Amino acid sequence: MENNFLIDSEFLSPSALEKKHRLETDPSSRTDHMKYMEGMEVIQSDVRKNVMDEVDGYDYDKYTAADVEAALDRDHCTIEDFKALLSPAAFPYLERMAQRARVETSRHFGNTVYMFTPLYIANYCENYCVYCGFNCYNHIRRMKLSMEQIEHEMKVIADSGMEEILILTGESRAKSDVKYIGEACKLARKYFRMVGLEIYPVNTDEYAYLHECGADYVTVFQETYDNVKYETLHLMGHKRVWPYRFDSQERALRGGMRGVAFSALLGLSDFRKDALATGLHAYFLQRKYPSAEISLSCPRLRPIINNEKINPLDVGEKQLCQVLCAYRIFLPFAGITVSSRESAAFRNGIVKIAATKVSAGVSTGIGDHESKYTGKEAEGEEGDEQFEINDSRSLGEMYDEMSKEGLQPVLNDYIDV
Repeated sequence: MENNFLIDSEFLSPSALEKKHRLETDPSSRTDHMKYMEGMEVIQSDVRKNVMDEVDGYDYDKYTAADVEAALDRDHCTIEDFKALLSPAAFPYLERMAQRARVETSRHFGNTVYMFTPLYIANYCENYCVYCGFNCYNHIRRMKLSMEQIEHEMKVIADSGMEEILILTGESRAKSDVKYIGEACKLARKYFRMVGLEIYPVNTDEYAYLHECGADYVTVFQETYDNVKYETLHLMGHKRVWPYRFDSQERALRGGMRGVAFSALLGLSDFRKDALATGLHAYFLQRKYPSAEISLSCPRLRPIINNEKINPLDVGEKQLCQVLCAYRIFLPFAGITVSSRESAAFRNGIVKIAATKVSAGVSTGIGDHESKYTGKEAEGEEGDEQFEINDSRSLGEMYDEMSKEGLQPVLNDYIDV
């Protein structure tokens, strides 16, 4: 797969332009993406090996219609069954897969749909990831919210009725250090019953600190589990280190987090292998930490600022539905989140089949919830968004639509005692 990434470079100095060009054209100028950087914790774990051994041996073209039918007829979905359900042979069985997924979802989650909203508190980033709107070479409006601004944004969101929030930052320790994120978590506990984090990977003791500050769960996108392709997409920064990112969820659980979420960004590499790796990553970690709450996300590539309009690579809505149904059948107890990257029509349909959680009232910009939620013009400056969303419905709109469809929207299922 080839991409022509169009990045606005007019603001860069000649030396920065030269470095950027060298990173893009000369692989020898990049650091080893399999080598840990200073300060990165190395944990001894067999999860990564178990996952990649299965993925490396996955030949999805060998699976037949008989394999798919056998997988759908079995009460318990094995790893081999999961592989079959992700294969091209399963595509003609999408309706049967959806029916089976619907049964599993109803059995374990009833007709509930959980709702949350993300809050970006900073968009500074030290990584050069060629597909991301926040990457350090993009000429965008950078912003970091103060604690006063964070609390104002949180109050606006909480006033809408939302009880779960996901705090996000760009990946910059210099601008958004762990203490800054921890203080944001403390503020979030004043307004929300559930606090999630989607930040740069940190060490076990740092996850423990963030948990003490109020964070309940951690989401980390591996982006792609194909470490060869990963190297060509992440050219600079801490995110370049593939194994450190892979072990993030395990460090978070060791640090006391109640739950962890997994995801690949479908379209960066072979989506079937990335979906297999994501599911197995969750599966093996669940077996190792049985009390952990496990969830999966399934985002596709979206257009970003200062980049050509990239379309998901060979991942249409039907392929996405196949992946989500396979996830549900293989991991019936796992939460499945479908983000606002997808259309309202798709999200309305998939929550009746496999998904259990959706975001509402979404903005991927910085400091703009005042205008989004109240219609008032924001008092201060706003930072640019990470990517374009596809479903801009408010919490109230989504709540009403889902209720009319016979679903039960849930804003929180935890009570602090």
